[in-house]
Amino acid sequence: MNRMIYFLLLLAFATSSCTKDSIPAGTPTCILDRIEQMKKNPVGNPPQRVWQYTYKGQVVYYIPPQCCDMPSVLLNANCETICSPDGGFAGSGDGKCADFFQTRTNEKLIWQDDRKQ
Repeated sequence: MNRMIYFLLLLAFATSSCTKDSIPAGTPTCILDRIEQMKKNPVGNPPQRVWQYTYKGQVVYYIPPQCCDMPSVLLNANCETICSPDGGFAGSGDGKCADFFQTRTNEKLIWQDDRKQ
C-alpha cells in the first residue's frame, strides 16, 4: 500500500511540475501562436524571447531582434504590429515608438527559447 501511495505521489509530481514552456495564463492566443511558430524555427543566437509590458496604457508584447539588421516587433494584444522599437539597418527601429524603452513599465518575460544549439 505504501508503494502505491509513493508511486501516485511521484506520478502527480512528475505531471504537475512546472516546465520551461510555462506561459502565463491570459496570454492572448495570437501570441501563443507566434511562440509556437518560433519553436518551429531553428534555435536563434541570442535565444528568442517574448516580453510583456505596459506601454501607453495598453498591454504590449515585445519580440527582440534576432540578428544583425532584423527589426524587433512590438505587438498589441491582437497581434497587430505597433512598431519596431529597435533593430533594423540603423539599429533604432522604425522610429514610430522611439519612447518605448524610456516609458515602458511592468516588464514580464512571457517565454524564452531554452533549446540548446
